[in-house]
Amino acid sequence: MKKFFACTLLVAVLAAVPAFAEKTYINGIDPNYPPFAYVDEKSGQPAGFDVDSMNWIAKTMGFKVEHKPMAWDGIIPALLAKQIDMVDSGMSITPERAKMVQFSLPYWTVSRVFVVSADSKLTPEQILKTKLQLGVQRGTSEANAIKKEQAEKGYAFELRFYDSAPLAIEDLLNGRIQAALMDELPADNAIKTGRAVKKAGTHGEPDNFGVALRKGDKELEHLVNEGYKKLMADPYWKELQQKYLSK
Repeated sequence: MKKFFACTLLVAVLAAVPAFAEKTYINGIDPNYPPFAYVDEKSGQPAGFDVDSMNWIAKTMGFKVEHKPMAWDGIIPALLAKQIDMVDSGMSITPERAKMVQFSLPYWTVSRVFVVSADSKLTPEQILKTKLQLGVQRGTSEANAIKKEQAEKGYAFELRFYDSAPLAIEDLLNGRIQAALMDELPADNAIKTGRAVKKAGTHGEPDNFGVALRKGDKELEHLVNEGYKKLMADPYWKELQQKYLSK
């Protein structure tokens, strides 16, 4: 009788335990980088093109994902310290970053643009060669590139660094800076949401976006790469572009 009771209890316990537990990965995001990643004002939840993309990939590839908003200039150190497992948040693939992390296959390409107030007549050439204030988001590929370019060519502008592209746009509208350099889609998003700014022109080479991972994390690299391949072949990929990236 005791043996029968023990076997019955064991069967009940096993039945209550799932066949396998889905692994959870933490994705670090810039909380203020629309339309790729941001915290929705109404729901208070992470949202954006990259967030929805990774949610779809996680569901398709059989894992769970949590999105953790954090300061952009500390996001790679957080990845290396294992506070997060990946960065899927509009991160440009650069040689400097590739020395520290491994990247997934590129999933998007974006140009860099100068943003000025809607009534400004500044051209890209004037921005580079005039003694004015130019805003950039700290820790970004465009910030590193323009700082290096200024040192090499002796440009007269003064660089001012911000925690996000929207904060640079706020200072632009308030007259504290005369131009800002950022990726094109955040600039498009600012224009789309009614900010009185415009694009003065492009600068430099386009950036490829990829998901940053810790070197040697082959399991997650496989999940992310295969997930993006499946996503790009699915109609949902076009839906995401229409929702977040259409002008």
